[in-house]
Amino acid sequence: MLYINEIIGTVFCLLSVILGAFGSHKLKNKLTQTEIQSFEIGVKYLMYHGLSLLIISQLYLDITVWVTALITIGTLIFSFSIFFLSTQTLFNRNLKILGPLTPLGGLLMIIGWFLLLFEFLFPYLN
Repeated sequence: MLYINEIIGTVFCLLSVILGAFGSHKLKNKLTQTEIQSFEIGVKYLMYHGLSLLIISQLYLDITVWVTALITIGTLIFSFSIFFLSTQTLFNRNLKILGPLTPLGGLLMIIGWFLLLFEFLFPYLN
């Protein structure tokens, strides 16, 4: 049996450690303090939501697939748009067009968390 939720959560945690180390060792002298802080926010959200997906996968709720999908897609959009925006000067590219994606990713995460809260508050409505 393939444990998709667990795999996604583990990959998010793994990527957050790799990208966190990359940011603190390779990027700290190449980016501004503001860019480093932005990069670190992306790393934190990747880790937080990776751990959350691992926990959610153990709840066995009917709504788990929707919560997982929203949090996964939201986290990918949120974190990776931040990674690209904060490192755009390294690649000599203007990636400002990605700016609106960051709040979209955040909104998807919020909807996922709201659905989980709704499931806990009203478990018999399914």
